[in-house]
Amino acid sequence: MTLVETASSTALGGTTLTETVEQPTDQKFVLTLSCGERAGIVQAVTTFLFDRGFNIDEHQQFDDSLRETLHLRTAFSGSPAYTRDTLEEEFRPIADRFGMKFSFNDQTQQRVLVMVSKFGHCLNDLIFRWRGGTLGGDLVAVVSNHETHRAMAEAAGLPFIHIPVTPDTKAEAERRLLELVDEYQADLVVLARYMQVLSNDLCRALEGRAINIHHSFLPGFKGAKPYHQAHARGVKLIGATAHYVTADLDEGPIIEQEVIRVDHSFGPGTLSTVGQDAEALALSRAVRWHCQHRVLLDQTSTVVFR
Repeated sequence: MTLVETASSTALGGTTLTETVEQPTDQKFVLTLSCGERAGIVQAVTTFLFDRGFNIDEHQQFDDSLRETLHLRTAFSGSPAYTRDTLEEEFRPIADRFGMKFSFNDQTQQRVLVMVSKFGHCLNDLIFRWRGGTLGGDLVAVVSNHETHRAMAEAAGLPFIHIPVTPDTKAEAERRLLELVDEYQADLVVLARYMQVLSNDLCRALEGRAINIHHSFLPGFKGAKPYHQAHARGVKLIGATAHYVTADLDEGPIIEQEVIRVDHSFGPGTLSTVGQDAEALALSRAVRWHCQHRVLLDQTSTVVFR
């Protein structure tokens, strides 16, 4: 509800009184959909919104001629009487007619739970953007298998939950993580350099709502010192990849990649620093686009409406 002040005059010495009146606030939603290419889809969507008193604030679409599919994102506002559930119910006949996979989402802040191990550069960047209001989501908690970044999280006012992980306790640790996702009502889990391999069961439980970040040398340079390997091979590009988590390790649908050019003068330490910059940039963009419902899954890839 929006509070609006209205003024009225009285006969008592010309005194002006003001009263506060509640007025309905426009609802803001995002519709995303994918379906086979066919005439009339955009008209059906715009007519549906117009008939219910909505204004279209932003519209993007991608016609994939190779797969003969249409992907669409429409942000709209108005009609405070409508909810996400009523929109989905009333839109379903149109979706069935065109064979659409669709989703309505309100434009409230997505709740983000961050997981981290010993490298804190991505966590630090996410906190900085969150506190500055540019992340696109609302950080709600930090989970780690180490105590390293407790002070950083708590200084930002975030709960810090330490969950040690060993081969014997991994299953229990993952159960605890899912409990925390429910407890904090997290819409998205971000692995901000969380250096533990998630089980297939956990990957399936978080399907489509967990994002990971890693350097882009894979599968070429594996192991604990990829930047030393890259230096030894004389690489000229340093990069990072943000992708959805799947049971296929580091092979989920890619949301964003960042690349920075380097040369022979960059030692392993400098390459690592540059790589951390790339990781922070790629991850923050991926988080923001996901929270704004700009990422549509398309089989093993994504369509990203920036």
